[in-house]
Amino acid sequence: MGMLKQRWILLFCLLIFAGCLPKQKVLQSNKSRQQGQYPNASSPSNTNRVRQPSNPPVISASAQDYINRYQNIAIEEMNTYGIPASITLAQGLLESANGNSALAREANNHFGIKCTSDWKGESFLMDDDQRDDRFRVYKSPEDSFRDHSAFLLRKRYAALFELDKDDYKGWAKGLKQAGYATNPRYAELLIDLIERYGLYVYDKGERVPEKINREERIMTEIVDNTPKEPEKAAAKPPLEMKIHEVKAGDTLFNISKRYGISTDELKSLNSLTDDQLVLGQLLLVSK
Repeated sequence: MGMLKQRWILLFCLLIFAGCLPKQKVLQSNKSRQQGQYPNASSPSNTNRVRQPSNPPVISASAQDYINRYQNIAIEEMNTYGIPASITLAQGLLESANGNSALAREANNHFGIKCTSDWKGESFLMDDDQRDDRFRVYKSPEDSFRDHSAFLLRKRYAALFELDKDDYKGWAKGLKQAGYATNPRYAELLIDLIERYGLYVYDKGERVPEKINREERIMTEIVDNTPKEPEKAAAKPPLEMKIHEVKAGDTLFNISKRYGISTDELKSLNSLTDDQLVLGQLLLVSK
């Protein structure tokens, strides 16, 4: 009787142990994900995969929310490459509508950077200069900020890195002259945002020896980084533009009346597909 009881106890223990195995495997898998063991952007399973637009939840982030969240990464990139933090933040605000745009929410792309021949990661389809233009997809917004710096390390923008890293006006004008954006008022839009929100406080000057060392290092990286870029899209019709930040109670209709344009023109200028607005959203408006 004692032997039979021992066998039943042993069998019961084995069943419990076997039942725990799948759970242990799942826990190990979850732990691996938490440790960041995902396929990278250039792995065969992810390379050039196209992501279709969806309808993610709309998050209403104001300009100040955006600045508070991303000021540190902008300063970090400035200290590494010499790009004024104010310029990076202003471009992010403008290009991503405070992080509220579909491209920012679905693809973590805050600077409107499209796929070039050297891009090996995922792409996101969205109408821009052409139908279904391909934009880069990032794992996080911070990766977008880092790639923004790397993207500027091209011969087209080389002259900008000879400017002081607190010369936001020079950088704004230089980006427009180098063809970063087709909007003829792009430099003025950036400067307006920087001065409206006091973004220049995040910039930092540098002594002459520091500037010389930075320029030499960056110029070497620029020489080594010469991927083939797509041809420039034809410039859009020139419009004199201002920026309007959406406030409580704003609608497309009353904004269009305020600036003397139609709602269809307002939607076209800002690539809006519906009448939905979010607080703090930045809209381009013509006089």
